[in-house]
This record gives sequence, structure tokens and C-alpha cells, in this order.
Amino acid sequence: MSRIFTVTFASVYPLYVAKVERKGRTKAELDQVIEWLTGFDEAALSRHLAAGTTFEEFFADARLSPDASLITGVVCGVRVEQIDDPLMQKIRYLDKLVDELARGKSMDKVLRTS
Repeated sequence: MSRIFTVTFASVYPLYVAKVERKGRTKAELDQVIEWLTGFDEAALSRHLAAGTTFEEFFADARLSPDASLITGVVCGVRVEQIDDPLMQKIRYLDKLVDELARGKSMDKVLRTS
């Protein structure tokens, strides 16, 4: 089991916020991306942050977007679409979306809308 599975989402979330804000994007945009991927609205996301939910628990509770399989590309030198472990793949999906948001991609492209 990877160590990231037991890390709390609340400990990584501020890093995601800092990354996107450093690149001129907003926390609201990040939350929109998280909602698209996980199905968590603002209240559910706040509950997970307050509860100290681990990544494993966070994604176990999520309703992954049906379009999540459209997320492709490389994160940390590994193609996300080729990751065998389902939980690790979900974590890397989130990492990929945060990277795309920080790089300035339009929300339509980040959220895979046609």
C-alpha cells in the first residue's frame, strides 16, 4: 500500500490551492475541478477537510465522474491511463487536473466538456 493512501486530504489541499493561486487561478476553480471529479459539493468537501479524511477514505466516498477516463497524460513520469491500482489512478487523476488548471488550460478542457 502506498503511503499517499493514508495521507489526509486536508494536508494536501492547501498545497493544491497554493499551486493554482501561484499560477493565477482561484480556490473556487480548484473546488470546481474537485467537484467535477469526485461529485463532492462545497459542503461535502468541507466535511472531508474538517474530518481529516485520508485519500483512501476520500475517494472511497467519491462518485467519480463518468468522464474521468478521458483524463490522460503524464504525472510524475507515469501515464495516468496506465496506472493499475484504481486508488492511485484516482489520486493521479486529481493531480493531473490540478496541473492542467495551474498551467492555464481553460475550464472546459480541464473538465473535459465538449
